[in-house]
Amino acid sequence: MEWIKMGLKKKKTKKIKKKRTLGQWLFLLFMTAAAAVGLAIIGYLLIILQGEKLLKENIDQMKMPEATIIYDRDGNEISRMFEENRELVSLQDMPPMLVDAFIATEDKRFYEHTGVDFFAIGRAVFKDIVEGGLVEGGSTITQQLAKNLFLSHDKTFLRKATEVSIATALENNYTKSEILEMYLNRIYLGGGVYGVKAAASHYFDKELDELELWEMATLAGLPKAPSAINPIADPERSKERRAVVLRLMTDQGLITEEQRAQAAEVDYTIPKQSEERHYTSYVDYVIKEAKAVTGLTEEQLYMNGYKITTAINKDAQLAMEEVFSDPSYFPADGAKQIAQGAMVIMDHRDGSIVAMVGGRDYAQRGLNRALVERQPGSAFKPVAVYAPALESGDYDPYSRLKDDRMSFGKYEPRNYDNRYAGEVTMEEAIRVSKNVPAVWLLNEIGIDTGIEFASELGMDLEKDDRNLAVALGGLTRGVSPLEMAQAYSAFAQQGSYQDGYAIVKIEDTNGKLIYEHQSDREQVMAAEHAYQMTEMLQQVVQSGTGKSARMNRPVAGKTGSTQINLEGVSEKANRDLWFVGYTPEWTASVWVGFDITNQDHYILEGSSLSAAIFSAVMSKAMEGMPVQEFEMPAGMETEPEPELVPPSSVSDLSARYDESTQSVQLSWNGEEGNTFMVYRAADDSSEFELLLETASTQVEDFSLGDASSYSYYIVAYNANTELESEPSSVVRVDLPERDENEDEEERREDEEDGEEGEGEEEGDTEGENGEGESGSNNEDKKDKKKRKDENGGNEDGESEGDGGGAAGDGQQDPPSDGSGSGNQPNEDGGAADGNPVDPDYPEQPLPNTNTPETDVLNR
Repeated sequence: MEWIKMGLKKKKTKKIKKKRTLGQWLFLLFMTAAAAVGLAIIGYLLIILQGEKLLKENIDQMKMPEATIIYDRDGNEISRMFEENRELVSLQDMPPMLVDAFIATEDKRFYEHTGVDFFAIGRAVFKDIVEGGLVEGGSTITQQLAKNLFLSHDKTFLRKATEVSIATALENNYTKSEILEMYLNRIYLGGGVYGVKAAASHYFDKELDELELWEMATLAGLPKAPSAINPIADPERSKERRAVVLRLMTDQGLITEEQRAQAAEVDYTIPKQSEERHYTSYVDYVIKEAKAVTGLTEEQLYMNGYKITTAINKDAQLAMEEVFSDPSYFPADGAKQIAQGAMVIMDHRDGSIVAMVGGRDYAQRGLNRALVERQPGSAFKPVAVYAPALESGDYDPYSRLKDDRMSFGKYEPRNYDNRYAGEVTMEEAIRVSKNVPAVWLLNEIGIDTGIEFASELGMDLEKDDRNLAVALGGLTRGVSPLEMAQAYSAFAQQGSYQDGYAIVKIEDTNGKLIYEHQSDREQVMAAEHAYQMTEMLQQVVQSGTGKSARMNRPVAGKTGSTQINLEGVSEKANRDLWFVGYTPEWTASVWVGFDITNQDHYILEGSSLSAAIFSAVMSKAMEGMPVQEFEMPAGMETEPEPELVPPSSVSDLSARYDESTQSVQLSWNGEEGNTFMVYRAADDSSEFELLLETASTQVEDFSLGDASSYSYYIVAYNANTELESEPSSVVRVDLPERDENEDEEERREDEEDGEEGEGEEEGDTEGENGEGESGSNNEDKKDKKKRKDENGGNEDGESEGDGGGAAGDGQQDPPSDGSGSGNQPNEDGGAADGNPVDPDYPEQPLPNTNTPETDVLNR
């Protein structure tokens, strides 16, 4: 048992541990603290030494940064960013309230710390841990100055440590006032401006001592995100940021609550530029593209002396700016907004953007409307309907499309004039911008087919766009003028598509190439189908809705417009006007409208206004360029046009005399969509004369003279084929004998009125009894027939005269500018009421409208 006792004894001995005394613990804690303090002191000394070293090595960077220069393709300078866009000013010349606003917002303990605010750093570290990344800066004004002078904007711990060391060195070498002065002269404040003096001039067109409180607060809010929240780029976000600054100033006792409230409510208005600037829209787009293709920040692009070569054509750009500065090309301005516009020109042969204007009053770093999405209306029909239909192989320009009043479920589109031809060719449907054939065709080829083809042309539509309204441009988000130009460029370039680009190459200050454009051209449709589209779009310009776009060279294109649907506003009012077209060399897209459409801001003109802008700009821009023709693809043969069939003759022509109205009432049966020409002869004469033209199958002839009988026949005319039917059978109406006393009384009245005889005066004459007698108007009828013959049966669609001498018959010619009802997208871009319509008038004669079904020839 002895060994057992020994083992137990040994085991028990192992469990005995020597405990530390309180004095030992205190000594260990003291040594740890001393080591930490020593390390902190060493670290602080290293930071100071490193900061002093960096400051001395980079003291030359205290000088002005080198400007970035933008060139055209030929190496000519067009812009410098920005050699004179920084103006130095002493701290004594800055308003104290402006200085206080920056300190309150960026570094409220500026006068208390020595370059680094450890409380702010602790807050930033905590937020970084919570967010799981480096999201919070925690920089003082001194640190921001260090970063702006010497460092990149990367949020890394290494950069942060270096920033702290330089900030400490700055505090050791400069006074607080000197640091503030350097900071407020060098801080980037968006829009290509540096320092508060240049920013005051840029955003408010004021000197520093002229600034009001709300303007100072606006500037003080910019360092957080100068490119995104400056008042020109985004007035609403700028106003929100200003409110934050004002609240901080109030909380710190710098301003009263009343001052805060007043300053927070002011709305920003862009000041007019004191001197004329060119290329501004284009240069701003170049900066946007440069950021995307290089990953550089806007500030880096402005400071580091890059050389950017672009595809701008200065003649085209100046021509565009000249037209956009002329109010006569645009609708009347509204109460609080001017009518706006945007335009893009691409050279579709290589995809380069040669000119761009983002607005009529475009300010540097402002809203570039060439990139803003709008509802395209009928300009979208070639993209989503006709091009994919051609590409399917089942349709060609002469395919017959349905054109009847019809419904697609709950969706019932209608033509702009509520007239339907039964069937029309694809070429005719696009020429006169009919809506029902476009919707019917999209339904036939499938909505997915149309949406997928639009995607091939660079337009990624929303899921909510999967409906038939897309045929008429009823979209959720809409598309931009640049996107429309890119899409149409594929038609112009025999079916090949590529994204537009402005930058040819970028070099750094030493001439090293850091970016060069590479073509991304892709064939998206067969060349022969693209050429067929071009042929149809040429007809739109030659004799359809786009006639205002005609130039002294071949042009193809399409109009579009969208209707505003607001209570108390004319049903003919529009919100968006479009023309997208191309020559053999260039493709251009034009949009006109208001930034915000409401009861006080809408457009009564039609889309021919946009077409006229296209013509004016392109004519000036291409002046001196040789005229070329659209080139037919190799191996393609022109398809013969189908044989044209004249319309059927009218039938069941009847006529009767109505003694109560002293008129002859005519009715007949005829094909819908035709125009009916009514001919008349008096007594037994064989000389029939054109009385009137109408789309109705009923008319009432009040222009009866002294004849005892009248004979009538009808000829149908089809504007699509420009062919007439055979004449109908002749009907005769015998009039009752007139009372001789009435004839004698009328002769006396005629003599009293100084008239030489019945029927010798043109138009209506009105007697004392208010009824009046109508002259024969033979000259009017002959002139009208002659004009009709000369114009090939009104092939340009313009209504002539007043319906064969009928005065006051209620007929209204469609406006030659194409104004009228348009696509009706609702606020989110969909089709309002399910009935988007297009006001792109084909400018054809309309029926008289005194009654829904009957044309009337007034006495």
